[in-house]
Amino acid sequence: MTAVEPVPAGPLPAAPPRFGAFRRFARGYLDRPAGIAGLAVLAAFAVLALLAPTFIGPQQLEVTKASGPLLAAPSGHYPLGTDETGRSVLALAIWGARSSLAIGIIATVLTVLLGSAIGLLAGHYQGRLGSALMHLTDWFIALPSLPLAISLSAVLGQGSTSITIAIAVTSWTSTARLVRAQTLAVEARPFIERAKALGAGNVQIMLRQVLPNVMPLILVSSTLTVASAILSEATLTFLGLGDPTNVSWGSMLNSAFAQGAVTAGAWWYLLTPGVAILIVVLGFTLTGRAVEHVLNPRMVNR
Repeated sequence: MTAVEPVPAGPLPAAPPRFGAFRRFARGYLDRPAGIAGLAVLAAFAVLALLAPTFIGPQQLEVTKASGPLLAAPSGHYPLGTDETGRSVLALAIWGARSSLAIGIIATVLTVLLGSAIGLLAGHYQGRLGSALMHLTDWFIALPSLPLAISLSAVLGQGSTSITIAIAVTSWTSTARLVRAQTLAVEARPFIERAKALGAGNVQIMLRQVLPNVMPLILVSSTLTVASAILSEATLTFLGLGDPTNVSWGSMLNSAFAQGAVTAGAWWYLLTPGVAILIVVLGFTLTGRAVEHVLNPRMVNR
């Protein structure tokens, strides 16, 4: 019976390339204080939005169950004052983050999916299909986005779903043009010609060759698109196109103006949702810029 020889000890196998790329990205991102600050802000708002049901009850949100003073100034019991029905503005702002962030993120996902698909197809098929898709993109760019979003929301009816669809339909054009330009640049490289020579089809080239090289640009675009989507949601809700029974930052601003908070001097009612929108948009912008600096070699060298 032959003895089994022991395997000689040696260095551990190297980490897969994907994990190495992730570590490089994490190191590059952590070198940017502005990106860390933006990520911390977004994490704080996300935690508050997720944990809101644990410390905010129905009696703090429903108008019929509110028991506080009307339009009371900030105090120890109400740190950010109350609204016209006696509800805590702080509780409304925390609960409103759930709706505003959810609509902004879902609309961004739809926007990026639609824009990436159109840009990828327009860049790969440069014949009639690509020309038709770019004409469609130019047509949407020529239309004013805000009136178009208002019209779509009015046609689809009030609610979060109509606002999400309206934002996605009016915001995909910039992503489509960016992805198309990057697709044209990638398909001009030699490895695409080698893939075609080896018999790769159109779908395989787009999904396995082009898309991985375009993904960093899509990631940066999606991070920056969330900020504009949240602003669009607040604008449409402020104009009265959102769900009247749902609490969001835009609906808070709408209620504040409708109830005469400006003439009553209730600055806390207007300032709280406005500052919340500003901070979240700034957080997404700082995060997106940091991601862009890490993933874009030209900006890193600069």
